Amino acid sequence: MVNSTIATTVYVNPVTGSDTNNGSRLSPFKSLTHALNGLGSPAIVQLAPGTYHAASGEVFPLIIPSGVWVVGNEATKGEAILIEGSGDYQTKNFGSQNITLVLASNAQLMGVTVTNPVNKGTGVWIDSTEPTVANNTFIKCRREGIFISGNAKPAILDNIFVQNASAGLVMARNAKGEILRNIMQRNSIGIAISDFAAPLVASNKLSENRVAIALSREAKPVLRYNQITDNSSGGLLLNGNSIPDLGSSQDPAGNIFGDNHEYDIQNATSVKLVSAGNLLNPTLVKGLVDFVATNVDNPRQLAVNSSFPDLNGHWAAPFIEAVYKKGLISGFPDGTFAPEASITRAQYAAIISKTFQLPLKRKVTKFTDIESSFWAASAIYRGAGMGFISGFPDGSFRPNQNLTKAQAIVSVVSGLRLKGGNPNVLAMYGDRAQIPSYATNAMAIATQKLLVVNYPQTEQLQPLRDISRAEVVALIYQALVALDKQKAIASPYIVKPDGVNMPSFTDLTGHWAEPFIRSLVSLDLTTGFADGTYKPDIPMTRAQYAALIVKAFNPTAKRRVSDFLDVPGKSWAYKSIKAAAQGGFVGGFSDGTFRPQENVQRLQIIVSLVNGLGLTAAHGSALQNFIDSQTLPNYARTAVATATQQRIVVNYPDPKKIEAKREATRAEVAAMVYQALVAIKRTPPIHSPYIIFPNGN
Repeated sequence: MVNSTIATTVYVNPVTGSDTNNGSRLSPFKSLTHALNGLGSPAIVQLAPGTYHAASGEVFPLIIPSGVWVVGNEATKGEAILIEGSGDYQTKNFGSQNITLVLASNAQLMGVTVTNPVNKGTGVWIDSTEPTVANNTFIKCRREGIFISGNAKPAILDNIFVQNASAGLVMARNAKGEILRNIMQRNSIGIAISDFAAPLVASNKLSENRVAIALSREAKPVLRYNQITDNSSGGLLLNGNSIPDLGSSQDPAGNIFGDNHEYDIQNATSVKLVSAGNLLNPTLVKGLVDFVATNVDNPRQLAVNSSFPDLNGHWAAPFIEAVYKKGLISGFPDGTFAPEASITRAQYAAIISKTFQLPLKRKVTKFTDIESSFWAASAIYRGAGMGFISGFPDGSFRPNQNLTKAQAIVSVVSGLRLKGGNPNVLAMYGDRAQIPSYATNAMAIATQKLLVVNYPQTEQLQPLRDISRAEVVALIYQALVALDKQKAIASPYIVKPDGVNMPSFTDLTGHWAEPFIRSLVSLDLTTGFADGTYKPDIPMTRAQYAALIVKAFNPTAKRRVSDFLDVPGKSWAYKSIKAAAQGGFVGGFSDGTFRPQENVQRLQIIVSLVNGLGLTAAHGSALQNFIDSQTLPNYARTAVATATQQRIVVNYPDPKKIEAKREATRAEVAAMVYQALVAIKRTPPIHSPYIIFPNGN
């Protein structure tokens, strides 16, 4: 059983979507409000271009739950993906406020544009939580783009704050966190920090504001490597008892002040400020400031929450950190990782041979251009012996040649001997025509195994481009996840094919069970018929059900089972029925038969899944969900209650009727098998009004 958690991905399009859709790539919801309603964690909400406002069905403030990522287009900082609106929200410390979005801990907001047009309106409110806000644009909020309070520790990375009435960003109370690489432009105040707040403010660009950074009360931020230029009043303003960290003799701050109109620094406090390693105009320094000489000639850029200074906020940082901590990859002598650098065939061989300790499956002839003294010689021969890499027809290996993305993906699929690709899945890539013919099947396999990671747009594969060090690490990490050797990392850049990328069925469009069926198809657990239909509403036989069970759950034998009298050894279903019976999912009748051609009943499905999976028994109160619960036989009542508690029961068309003795359709079987996979955390939840929740919730 896989021990990782796959993040649910739902899609929203305010132009073409509908909140009656299933939220898949080709059947998106219309509103972000609907997508977030009841969404589990982890989950990714992918937004299409358009305006998300009250007219499109949004109800503000939008609350982004823990573990949920709302993603637009990070490459454009959310251009054309506008979230616009405001709603009253009762905050912990500041009463009722007009807010567009509220972020919980571990929530992420990336690649959108946010504006709050209401008087004194705030774009994003963060109170005592630890979310990530990256690559967004906050524009024309009537107060500030982001307000941070309480004990919050957010990561505010690579955003643009422009023309916000009061400030781009405000931080108060005891908040900390990181404010890195943002652009603050044409705001009244770029960054305002008050109370006891003490964030790291590093590598930001603040220009054309009235005041770039304003501190008050007991604020104690750490300021490093910021560019503070051309602000109409000034750069850094200190009031109250605020004391920023502007460097020391051993730790130069590296802030650059220039062309500010009235002052670079104005210290209106009674405490002398220490400045070390900052570039500023002494004639534009007002108040008590002590300039301290530094003893460091070439200070290195500050590293924050990362083993490498050039990974802070990088899209692949989680993958790289995980692989680095396992000792499978290292950085460079200068302390950097260089995530965007290309990787050579020799470097790739070194990583592969260290990561995958597989037996050698072929004998490798010596490469003409690899001497035994070459630093990667042993890694190259081991990688070739395992089947990950090979040489060229002329007998060379070409160790210094860069690796393309297609070559890397084919290498991993080949080396790990992965199977089961469906070429139809490649339709999701806008540049699929660039995939070399030799790589088509491997690319399909890699996509279905969740190995492909595309930044910044998942639909763009760019197979012929040199692969970067960051992309190689992400690919290798996903391979380890597929092998059940690492836990999944939630990322919006992991390509996740859904059912709409599988073969289409002429009779599924708009069907109530379409998302369940397509999801099982994408997992290669069920198929349709030769005429292009799925026939969702016809019954399923007991033999067909046993075959599906074995494919979905691969049950281990729990008991000895004799052969059934009516299932001969030559029957197509013999092995499946035997395995399902030994695993405790199915049983025979008192006369020793299995009756494989008899249609399976809904009650039999429910009891089968509960018994086969060994689910913990639930209280009978769950049966209150059903108006026909009196029809349930006594032997099955606990199993039905358990299945209800685990959200396995799916009732259509009337959720209140379980109709236990009715023959189950192919659609109903698919839905309940999928829900059983959800219950054991093998698949992400699907939202459907026909899933029965315990106590009707």
